[in-house]
Amino acid sequence: MALATRALFAAATILHAAGAHAQAVERVPLLGSDFPISAAVSVKAGTDTVFLSGAMGLPPKGGTAAPGDTAAQTMGALTALQATLARLGMTMGDVVKMNVFLVGDPAHGGKMDFSGLMASYTKFFGTKDQPNKPARSAVQVAGLAAPGALVEIEVIAAKAR
Repeated sequence: MALATRALFAAATILHAAGAHAQAVERVPLLGSDFPISAAVSVKAGTDTVFLSGAMGLPPKGGTAAPGDTAAQTMGALTALQATLARLGMTMGDVVKMNVFLVGDPAHGGKMDFSGLMASYTKFFGTKDQPNKPARSAVQVAGLAAPGALVEIEVIAAKAR
């Protein structure tokens, strides 16, 4: 009887651990909206959390100015972040928080091109292949470090150990 009880307890412990592992990152959806961000993301103890430096669309080799419009630069920044995450054994699905800095685009009257941001962002988040949505902020700033840069994105990623 004691052996059966211990086996049952061990099985329950394994199932509990598996359940806890599955809930290492909990995403809280926006109420009444299908917008591709989470209202909040909770990262539980025992989860590896990684802070990535800001990324911008890369200039052509040897160039110093960021190329393209907001959509193109967003695609470049997200692709660079994706590559960094891959080096760490992570994916865009592990991103829990994103801060987006947008410079006013002269082609949009000096206002940030939010639709350009979203055109590229929605290819990485809230898709059929990658449904996870990070918590996110997007703000307009006066300028960025690279000449011609319209976008810089920094992320925090978390993954169960």
